[in-house]
Amino acid sequence: MLLAHELFEPACLQDPYPLYDRLRAHTPVAQVGDSPFFVVTGFDAVIEATARTEDFSSNLTATMWSQPDGTVSAFGMGEPGAEIHVLATADDPVHAAHRKMVLPRMAAKRIAELEPFIVTLTADLLAGASGEFEWMSTLADRLPMLVVARLLGLPAADVDRLVTWAYASTQLLDGLVDTEQLTASGIAAVELGGYLTEQFGAALANPGQNLLGDLAAYSEAERVSRDAAVFMLIQLVGAGAESTASLIGSAVLILSRRPELAERLRQDPTLIGQFLEEVLRFESPFRGHYRHVATDSELAGVAMPAGSHLLLMWGAANRDETVFDNPNEFRLGRPNIKNHVAFGKGGHFCLGAALARLEARIVIATLLSTGRTIRPAGDAEWQPSLLVRRLRQLPLSVQ
Repeated sequence: MLLAHELFEPACLQDPYPLYDRLRAHTPVAQVGDSPFFVVTGFDAVIEATARTEDFSSNLTATMWSQPDGTVSAFGMGEPGAEIHVLATADDPVHAAHRKMVLPRMAAKRIAELEPFIVTLTADLLAGASGEFEWMSTLADRLPMLVVARLLGLPAADVDRLVTWAYASTQLLDGLVDTEQLTASGIAAVELGGYLTEQFGAALANPGQNLLGDLAAYSEAERVSRDAAVFMLIQLVGAGAESTASLIGSAVLILSRRPELAERLRQDPTLIGQFLEEVLRFESPFRGHYRHVATDSELAGVAMPAGSHLLLMWGAANRDETVFDNPNEFRLGRPNIKNHVAFGKGGHFCLGAALARLEARIVIATLLSTGRTIRPAGDAEWQPSLLVRRLRQLPLSVQ
C-alpha cells in the first residue's frame, strides 16, 4: 500500500522518480492508503489499462485531494457519462465523434501550414531574450497559447489572460489546493468558460475558418450541443497549451544543464527530433491521467471495485527499467525511444502531439541557431502537481 502523504511530499513533487522506482519494484499497481485511488506505475500495466476501455473509463469522475491529516479524499468532477466529459475524458462513441470534429484541423497538412507562423512568433519572442531572464513566462508559456489561439480563432491580445485562466482552472487537478486556492480555481474556470461561451456565440453568428467556426457549424447541424462544444474548447485551451509549455520548458532545462549536448545539437540540428523524443520520455508533460473503474476489476493482480479510480502514471511508465535501459539516464539515440507513452496510448493518443513536436523543434532550433550559450541562472521550480510536469519557473542566462 502507498501511504497517501508520500505522493504529496514537497521533495516528491519536485522529483517523483525515486518514488516511482520504489513503487514499480514493489508492485506496478498500488492503492493510495485506504482511499478509492490506485496509482499505476508499471509500463505493461499502464498499456493494459488503456486498452481495457470497458473496465476503465476515461471519464474524469474524481481527482485526489490531499488532506491536512495526510490522507486523500475524492473531489467529485462529474458522474459517468455526463456531458462535461469531452474529447480526452469521453468514452466512445462520444469520444470518437468529438475527435472526428477536431481532427481535420490537426491533420499533417494543416499543422505544416502553421510552421511559418510559429517560426516568426518564436523569433519575435526570442528577440529581446538575452542576458538573464525567466524562460517560462518569456516564451514557453506564451508561445503554445498563441498557437492555440490561432488554431481556435481567438484574439492574440487575449493570450495572457488565457494562460492565467488555464493554469488557475486546472490547478484543481493538482491535488494540493487549499480552500482559498479551490475558490480561485473555481473562479478562473467560470471566467474561462464565460469567455469561451461568448466567443462561441460570436462564431455561431459569424463562423470563421478555424476550430471555433467548425464547432459552431457542428452545433448548428446538431452534431454536438453548445455546452459540449464549450467544454471541448475549455479542454483544448487548458491541456493543449500546457503540455507544449512543459515540453519546451523541460527541453531547455536539460540543454542549460548539458552544454555539450546543446553544442552537439547545434552542430547537427537533425538530432533535435531524437532529442525531443527523449525529453518526452524523461520528463513526460503529464505525470498521469485518471481512469474511472467501471466494473469490479483486477489489474496486475490487484483487485479494485467499481467506482474506484486509477491514476495512470505516464512519467513512471516511461522510466520502467524493463522497457528502457538505464531509464533514469538521459540518453540521445535510444533505439526504442518511440515506445514512450508521453502522449498517451491507444484511441486517446494526444490529438496535438504533432503540433507540440513542431513547436518544440522550432523553438530549440531557433534558440541554438543564435550560437549563444545557455546556462541556468537560478534554481528551476516545478509546478507542485500530481497531474502535470511543468516548470513554474526556469531562470536562464543566454549570452
